[in-house]
Amino acid sequence: MVDYPVHSHDLVIIGGGLTGLRAAIESSKADFDVAVVSKVHPLRSHSVAAQGGINAALANAVGGEDDSWERHAFDTVKGSDYLADQDAVEIMCKEAPRAVIELEHMGTVFSRMKDGRIAQRPFGGAGFPRTCYAADRTGHNLLHTLFEQANSRDITIYPEYYVTSLVKDGGRCVGCTALNIADGTLHGFAAKAVLQATGGYGHLFARSTNALINTGDGAALAYRAGVLLEDMEFVQFHPTTLYGTNILITEGARGEGGYLYNNKHERFMKNYAPKAMELAPRDIVARAIQTEIDERRGFEGEYVHLDLTHLGADKINQRLPGIRLISMDFAGIDPIAEPISVQPGQHYSMGGIAVNTKGETELTGLYAAGECSCVSVHGANRLGGNSLLETVVFGKLVGGEIAQKLPSISKPSTEPLKEACRKESERIDKLLLREEGERVSNIREELRKMMFDHFGVFRDEKTMKEGLEKLHMLQKRFSNAYIDNKDLVFNYTLIYTLELEGMLLIAEALALGAIERRESRGSHFRTDYPKRDDEKFLVHTMAYYRDGKTELEYAPVTLGIFPVKERVY
Repeated sequence: MVDYPVHSHDLVIIGGGLTGLRAAIESSKADFDVAVVSKVHPLRSHSVAAQGGINAALANAVGGEDDSWERHAFDTVKGSDYLADQDAVEIMCKEAPRAVIELEHMGTVFSRMKDGRIAQRPFGGAGFPRTCYAADRTGHNLLHTLFEQANSRDITIYPEYYVTSLVKDGGRCVGCTALNIADGTLHGFAAKAVLQATGGYGHLFARSTNALINTGDGAALAYRAGVLLEDMEFVQFHPTTLYGTNILITEGARGEGGYLYNNKHERFMKNYAPKAMELAPRDIVARAIQTEIDERRGFEGEYVHLDLTHLGADKINQRLPGIRLISMDFAGIDPIAEPISVQPGQHYSMGGIAVNTKGETELTGLYAAGECSCVSVHGANRLGGNSLLETVVFGKLVGGEIAQKLPSISKPSTEPLKEACRKESERIDKLLLREEGERVSNIREELRKMMFDHFGVFRDEKTMKEGLEKLHMLQKRFSNAYIDNKDLVFNYTLIYTLELEGMLLIAEALALGAIERRESRGSHFRTDYPKRDDEKFLVHTMAYYRDGKTELEYAPVTLGIFPVKERVY
């Protein structure tokens, strides 16, 4: 019998991005044994790709002197199309200034105003310029800062370990199993508490800004363990991704004064959001661009132009150097001299693992934070600059919350971990021993194309139900998936197969939620139900997985000081 290694820690954090590292730093302050288990090296986490900035009502910028956490909260709730839980929004916006100053003190090199204060730029849906930034590489700067801080503490990091299951004992989460990608060995991780910080499910969709690793692993792990998923149908499509590659072109490009033009050289946003123009919320701008393309006012029927040329070389090189390099390297376009070709692409997951404001799931011992969770600070549409903010605010908050509870929790037995490893080994062996079948890559690419085509920027019942039928066929085909690489060392075909199994599972929760939500709200726009319906759908969609089936129920939205109103920009 194989003797599977089991590592015991007080807290195991799954995911090494901004949320996971911030939680690890906070919880380790009390001298607890904290471990981070990450599918990739932490510096390759998708947090590194965030460009534009992090929101906080610092009131530094000219025109933003009257900003406050209340105004930030209002913009967030309005931007969410009133689906955000206002208690969670209040926590995030109140904590925002402190969070940014903490990051500065940790070593983040923010861009500066002439007087030395942290610079802030305008972003979509915001009443004031409140987005703090480090040129257009904000996520990169923040991730390196937190990684340095984590390395200065006694935090154990397990890079390139793929978590395959959560382990329960007596109704409590007591750890997880993970595959060491380097040698294919299965390991158990026993813990008093487990925090999921695994990021979003963007790679469910073709034309995504997300990294290959964003496959919704955390949501799938929790779902299989009986934990509710919340608001999975709300998927953000960023208005401006680089045509041809769908690399993100930050909202900061429009925040710095960029214009959107159609093939008639019209600034068409005047027809969709006459006051906010290019700085309307992302869902509105994405639909506007897609409408221009669909109605043949795009270029080559595929894209529109984002014009920065009038900003001048100095401003572009100072404020948007990364965007210039991306445009030149991947499209052969120098934005100093010519406009950038952009189109909408999947960008962010508003839905995720259902948690309260302390990061607690309904499974005792299991927590979640960041993009993999749904504490619902974003509701039906996230404002730019609020995602980085969520990672550090709730990473710190949940890390501190867990640290308070750890002394009263006894160490779990390692036997459930060993038994879970045996079961996972059997599951993996079954995949590897299959001698023939269908290649995983075919199923994965068909899934991503289907999700973009049937659950994209615009949705309707007929198209979505056709997509659901295709999804069920893909799920059946997966039962015959074949892995030709039988070696356990760095077997990424095996990892992609395990990822795909989870993607097919959570895709159904997303699809059913979208079909049943017969209204348009935020990112979820239905051409057959184009109006918001507060009477029936001012609720959160809760998906649960029982006996191999996905079913839906609904939960009330937590309202607060901001009454529900029509959303106009």
